[in-house]
Amino acid sequence: MKKFMLICAPVSSRSGYGDHARDLVRAFLKKDKFDIKIQDVPWGETPRNALDSELDKNIFDCILREPKMDRQPDVYVDIRIPNEFQAWGKFNIGITAGIETTAVSGNWVENCNKMDLIIVPSEHSKQGFVNAKYDKLQQLPDGQQKKIGELKLEKPMEVLFEGSDENIFKPINNSSLNLVDDIKEDFVFLQVGLWGNGNFGEDRKDISKTIKLFYEAFANKKKQPALMLKTNAATFSVMDREECLNKINQIKSMFPEDWNLPNVYLLHGSLSDEEMNKLYNHPKVKVLISLTHGEGYGRPLQEATMVGLPVIASGWSGQMDFLSQDDSMLLGGELVQVPKSQHWKDIIIPESQWFNVNEQQAYKAMNYCFQNYDEVKEKALNLMKINRDKFTLDKMTEKLDEIVTPHIDKTPSQVQLNLPKLKKVNKSETPQVKLPKLKKVTSEATV
Repeated sequence: MKKFMLICAPVSSRSGYGDHARDLVRAFLKKDKFDIKIQDVPWGETPRNALDSELDKNIFDCILREPKMDRQPDVYVDIRIPNEFQAWGKFNIGITAGIETTAVSGNWVENCNKMDLIIVPSEHSKQGFVNAKYDKLQQLPDGQQKKIGELKLEKPMEVLFEGSDENIFKPINNSSLNLVDDIKEDFVFLQVGLWGNGNFGEDRKDISKTIKLFYEAFANKKKQPALMLKTNAATFSVMDREECLNKINQIKSMFPEDWNLPNVYLLHGSLSDEEMNKLYNHPKVKVLISLTHGEGYGRPLQEATMVGLPVIASGWSGQMDFLSQDDSMLLGGELVQVPKSQHWKDIIIPESQWFNVNEQQAYKAMNYCFQNYDEVKEKALNLMKINRDKFTLDKMTEKLDEIVTPHIDKTPSQVQLNLPKLKKVNKSETPQVKLPKLKKVTSEATV
């Protein structure tokens, strides 16, 4: 009898967490070691239509239609941020992307300690937990506080990369995508990621600064590349699109009107994995650029390496597990305090830091790629060979099994009892019990 596994995750969400959750669910299903049920949960304001009714039929079949259980799970898997971790099973696994900054909150540490095993996608994410230490304080009657201990991670934590499906993310020839085909430029820098809130330079992907540095690098040049932003501001609505366009125009207005600025294009909306692969492989798309302040992992960056697309990226955080200075362009910089606009209660804490790229290095890297593309492309193809061997979905599936199985094997599971069959007893077979006749007791005989 298979052990019962309940997975709580945003499997239908069009988000990074949704992508990761679907891959993990598929990995568990492929191994076929558990009786799996799924509690599908929302993820912010992202649309919940990412599942394909045909391709994902096995996931659909596992989704609970009503949030109730008839028994306790042998294994409970929670794929969310630690604020939301619950321990419903006999053995509980928390899977999270971790934090993009230098430190996780005390709340995250506490909730991770409720679980039996924690899995994160990168060494950067792990260090955010391992290095987090907080004083446990007791409030005294006089208003003072007394240290009574230390809050730190006490449960085992494993690193499991986010595997890319090599059957989807692969080099293809003569890639065509209507949204890109009509761009007049033959050299396009591509940026992929959510355009978050915050003032200029404060959005986590640092898209605002990317646009500004791109304008500065190629303004008034005789031959200019283009920049394409595959982005949105959390939703795929018309209002969302207008907000993104307004931000681009605001940055453009920072420059003199008589300057000849290169074109910036907005690719707004959702693309399937197959369409994203066409985008990475499009003959006009030459480089993926990310000046991110921090990544738990950096999924689009890895996908790009799987098809041989050159990468310019911040030289810090989760992407360092699969990028190298030899075969990609990693930018230096410095750790700075996370701005107040990005503070998020119990998630991004005021004392944490993230990465600011060196603007001069970013400026030079864009120009170098534009002028020396053949050299840059050759290095990217070398990285492709390495990553297509190490970071596939199949390799992730095997590693997940190696991590989980030793822990699960130690936990008891519900077993089916083989009881003897009941035999119907016939009336004729029922033994007759002879009882003595009852004697009436008179009141005179009562003592």
